Amino acid sequence: MKNRRFAIVTRTATALALGLGLAVSAWAQSVDGEVKKIDLDAGKITLKHGEIKNLDMPAMQMSFRVSDPAWLKGLQVGDKVKFSADKVGGQFTVTAIEKK
Repeated sequence: MKNRRFAIVTRTATALALGLGLAVSAWAQSVDGEVKKIDLDAGKITLKHGEIKNLDMPAMQMSFRVSDPAWLKGLQVGDKVKFSADKVGGQFTVTAIEKK
């Protein structure tokens, strides 16, 4: 019974550490941007942004899918934001975003 509990605790701790690592790495690649358009129905946001180094993308304006469409409800066109993006399922996706 002790070994089983140890295995569960170890798996839980590993999952938590990985989750925290992903959260930290998401903000490590943060970019400044400005909201240009919000499409709640499609779960997309158009951002004018600086260089996104992890995607080898120069500064530009483009539309992104968002990991959590609920984030869009707290944003308005013209808001200055800090965000992270990655390629998820073959689509450029905002993985974290907050107002500045």
